[in-house]
Amino acid sequence: MKADAFQIITDRMIGLLEHGTIPWQKPWQSGDLMPRNLVSQKPYRGVNVFLLHAMSYGSPFWLTFKQAQAIGGNVMKGERATPVVFWKWLELEEKGKAERVPFLRYYSVFNVAQCELPADKIPSVIGNGRVHGPIQEAKRIVATMPKRPEVKSGLDRAFYSPSGDYVGMPNAGQFRTGEDYYSVLFHELTHSTGHESRLNRKGVSGSDGEWSAFGSTPYAKEELVAEMGAAFLCGQVGIVERTLDNSAAYVASWLARLKDDRRLVVQAAAQAQKAADYILGRKFAEESGVDQ
Repeated sequence: MKADAFQIITDRMIGLLEHGTIPWQKPWQSGDLMPRNLVSQKPYRGVNVFLLHAMSYGSPFWLTFKQAQAIGGNVMKGERATPVVFWKWLELEEKGKAERVPFLRYYSVFNVAQCELPADKIPSVIGNGRVHGPIQEAKRIVATMPKRPEVKSGLDRAFYSPSGDYVGMPNAGQFRTGEDYYSVLFHELTHSTGHESRLNRKGVSGSDGEWSAFGSTPYAKEELVAEMGAAFLCGQVGIVERTLDNSAAYVASWLARLKDDRRLVVQAAAQAQKAADYILGRKFAEESGVDQ
C-alpha cells in the first residue's frame, strides 16, 4: 500500500526541523533560481518550494528518475530522492451525483546535481530575472495589491485587524532595515487575504471581527500561512535578510503541531501560495500532474 502523501511530507518537515532547518524560513531569490522541473520548465509551488529549497542545491532544476532516463541520463548511484506533491482530481459519485474531489499524491524528484545528464539538456542559470531592487519591488507589490486593506503607520506593533480590515504597522524607520519592514508587512498582508471580502479563509473571520482563539489549531495554521506567505513574497522580490525566529521554543512548538496534524503543513502552504498569488495579482489553473 502506498504511503499517505500528507504523512510523507509531514515526516520530511519534522526531520528538517529536528536537524535545525526551518523550511518556510529558508530564503531564496526569484526568477531563474526558483525550483522548477527541468523537462517542463514549470516552477514548483506550495510546500514543494520549501521542500526543494531546503535541500540547498545550487541548481534550481529537478526531474524524476524516468525523466532523467528519457533525456539520455541517469541518477547517480546512492543519491536519495526528495518527495514533492500534487493534487489529483478524482471523479466520485455520491447518491447519484458526480463530484470532483482533490486527492493529494506524491512522487520523487532528483536535483540535476544528483544526476549524470547530457550538458546540452541543462539550461544555464543567468540570474534572478529582476530589474528593480528588492525594496522598490516590495513597494510596488504593496501598492498594486488587489483590494488592499488600509495600512496605518505609527502604531506600537504590527498586526492585522479583521473587524476594521486594516493593517497596523510601526513606522518604517523603527525597523532595522527596509527588508525587515517589508517582511513584517508581507506577513500582515497575508493575514488580510483571509478576510471574507478576499479569500475568506478559516481562521480569519470577517463579520464578527474576531480571530480564532489564541493557541487553537485554526490560529496556529493561520500563523503558519502568514509566515509562508511572507516567505513567498520575500522570495519574489529578493529579500533574504529576514528577521527569523529559530529559537528552540519556536521549533519545539511547530514540531508538536506537525506531529499532531499531518495535514497542517501541506494545507497551510497551499493557502499561503494562494495568498501570495492574490497579493501579486496572479491567477493559476488547478494544479494537477507530476510536473507541477
